[in-house]
Amino acid sequence: MTETLEQVCAVGRRKTSTARVYLRAGKGKITVNDQPWNKYFGERPLLEIIMREPLKETHTLTKYDIVVTVRGGGHVGQVGAIRHGIARALAKANPALRGTLKENGFLTRDPRMKERKKYGQPGARKRFQFSKR
Repeated sequence: MTETLEQVCAVGRRKTSTARVYLRAGKGKITVNDQPWNKYFGERPLLEIIMREPLKETHTLTKYDIVVTVRGGGHVGQVGAIRHGIARALAKANPALRGTLKENGFLTRDPRMKERKKYGQPGARKRFQFSKR
């Protein structure tokens, strides 16, 4: 990797959330939708742990500043999308980290989605009450 890293961009997705992640050389500051991450997501330590996992595993916590634009879904889905985007951006910035990221499952897009509602029933799986007589 070159030390004069301009900017690396990657897209991460989870459920209905999409995150555009921009990686720049810096001190480890994370900005989400033009706000500090803790102001955007509130004081939820689990979300911070999930978001910073790829950085922690690759020992790059204080190496990059991260700017994120995220849309759609709820906070947990958005954090999952951010984690996926950070991992992809790290792999793009430094191909040597790809093995570590892949081994920990950060480059795999989580395929689980909400199942669609079917006609003739009130939900995806739930059925209307059956009456024999």
